[in-house]
Amino acid sequence: MQSKSIPKRKHVLRSTAGRSTSSGVTTRHLLRRRPNLTITHFRCAVGTLPVPSSKLASAYTQTKARHFIEHNDPPLQTMLLTNPHPSLAAAAAASTPTPKHGLNANRVAALTPSASHRSGGLRVSAASVAAAQPTPASPVAALSRVDVLSEALPFIQRFKGKTVVVKYGGAAMKSAELQASVIRDLVLLSCVGLRPVLVHGGGPEINSWLARVGVEPQFRNGLRVTDAVTMEVVEMVLVGKVNKQLVSLISLAGATAVGLCGKDARLLTARPSPDAASLGFVGEVTRVDPAVLHPIIASGHIPVIATVAADEAGQAYNINADTAAGEIAAAVGAEKLLLLTDVSGILADRDDPGSLVREVDVAGVRRMVAEGKVGGGMIPKVECCVRAIAQGVRTASIIDGRVPHSLLLEILTDEGTGTMITG
Repeated sequence: MQSKSIPKRKHVLRSTAGRSTSSGVTTRHLLRRRPNLTITHFRCAVGTLPVPSSKLASAYTQTKARHFIEHNDPPLQTMLLTNPHPSLAAAAAASTPTPKHGLNANRVAALTPSASHRSGGLRVSAASVAAAQPTPASPVAALSRVDVLSEALPFIQRFKGKTVVVKYGGAAMKSAELQASVIRDLVLLSCVGLRPVLVHGGGPEINSWLARVGVEPQFRNGLRVTDAVTMEVVEMVLVGKVNKQLVSLISLAGATAVGLCGKDARLLTARPSPDAASLGFVGEVTRVDPAVLHPIIASGHIPVIATVAADEAGQAYNINADTAAGEIAAAVGAEKLLLLTDVSGILADRDDPGSLVREVDVAGVRRMVAEGKVGGGMIPKVECCVRAIAQGVRTASIIDGRVPHSLLLEILTDEGTGTMITG
């Protein structure tokens, strides 16, 4: 005898020995599959549920209970047995949705006789309804997020379809959390229509590997002294390790990236630095051929470029990542160049961290260099920004890569987070 057709959402269980349930499983079928099973029945909220009392009991009753709880009408979802089977209680707990931001403790009350209403063998409690529902996000927090998106709209419209070159390195590469934050921000910019190009160094990683081979890192005027052994380590670390790691992180964040170095397709051609006698295999960029970059950028991929290049004879050189980023930005006609560094930007007083210069033009920053207000490792950064602007890049920013989301703050807000140099 077939059971009466029941609407799908109800799933009322009226199983007795030999009669099928709404799910099509019968007691007789269970006995045929497992003759050693002992089938017992217990009262469910709206019917009788067969329970095999074997090792499968827990899994079976959890599945049945979850099926019952998920598909019955909302009022029935809060019905609990006076003495529920342990596995049914476990299934009910498993089926309760977990709120994204956790349950509000004020809304979850203990299920006691004083807080509940009895109806026969059932216990119904408003507290159980509150516990089963996720706490909605705060309206104030939601409005705040919407306001942020709304305020970012003019900047997204301004930069949509424009190329931005980001130089990434320094302390922002030391922390896995900061590294993940920078990559997510880069992917977000790509998703809203910008065309980012990532040019990276790898100073901290290079220093770590030099220590493994017993070489002490040396710097002069912010540039790494690069002998033959150091050059071999630099190329191995930048091209073979850091570059591919960044490509993988971008892929994990939901975008696609193409890893390159200056040698690939003659993207960068180098020559020895004028200070080669003291700096070794430190090079300057003599030519940029962006032909390999155009189809990558046009296809929506993110080029990730390691700053190792070769001269006409094939000799490898270590190119300063700031300098390489500036030259690449000019070659691809970038709207903006961003240098992520270990400092907050250009300071009017090098001894006063609170004297950050928010915006300065080329003439002003040259005057600061002449007056000695800008020195050390900041000099090549400022020089590459000035050169990039002279070649057509509209603005260049020096920002603190240690600040979470500094990339988004600089591009998508009025305040910014570092020093912007204009033409």
